[in-house]
Amino acid sequence: MITDKTTLWIVIILLGLGTYLIRFSFLGLIGGREMPEWVLRHLRYVAVGVMPGLVAPLVVWPAANQGNTDPARLLAAIAAFAIGIWLKSVVGAVLGGMIALYSFQYLLG
Repeated sequence: MITDKTTLWIVIILLGLGTYLIRFSFLGLIGGREMPEWVLRHLRYVAVGVMPGLVAPLVVWPAANQGNTDPARLLAAIAAFAIGIWLKSVVGAVLGGMIALYSFQYLLG
């Protein structure tokens, strides 16, 4: 942990500047231009690639269980995945996964 206030503020300012430059490179420089079709085709898959990366650690190593795998969470994830494929609806998958999670937690203890 940083205890020196000057070093802390330097780190905060540099991180803020870095994130600003990353966002500006996309929004400020490319934001008003037409993008090629191949770029747009690849961008369609960003959410599909990011979502499993965000969800998988919460299912396999949940902090609520001190990192231990929980059968109720695994079953709820499988149920949400199946409901999402069946209904082709993100909202349906989320609601079905929530219902499945609470049901499995109740049934499994």
